[in-house]
Amino acid sequence: PSLAPSLDRSSAFISRIYREDIGPCLSFTRSELSQSIQSAVENNSLTIEPVAMTTLPIVKASAIECGGPKKCALSGLSRPCRHRIKLGDKESYYYISPSSRARITAVCNLFTYIRYIQQGLVRHDAEQMFWEVMRLRREMSVAKLGYFPTDES
Repeated sequence: PSLAPSLDRSSAFISRIYREDIGPCLSFTRSELSQSIQSAVENNSLTIEPVAMTTLPIVKASAIECGGPKKCALSGLSRPCRHRIKLGDKESYYYISPSSRARITAVCNLFTYIRYIQQGLVRHDAEQMFWEVMRLRREMSVAKLGYFPTDES
């Protein structure tokens, strides 16, 4: 049996991370969107991109933009949204606030690290990998509390 972690929820450790960290981190006011985001993160098909804050000459976008740069599509709160997400190959973009972005990226960072381990790209022993997973869990906990990096810090 392989000792490399996977994102298989039958593992007690991964099940606990889903319950304590991933689920709460990706639980937004718009629950149907929350589920779509979790699926996109799990399938590695979520795109986050910065929003151009300057007004450019009018170009018709092929994608449908949901919400706008002043309201977070996930929380429903009026916040300046400097990023937007796209789920898989869907045509819609969703504007997200800095705190929503921090929560999503914290979960993505954990998934990326576990995928790197599975692909044999991480050359650490089990204890080092465990502590890196714990650091990533802390990152998710901090993001859940609403903390996010700002341009000033």
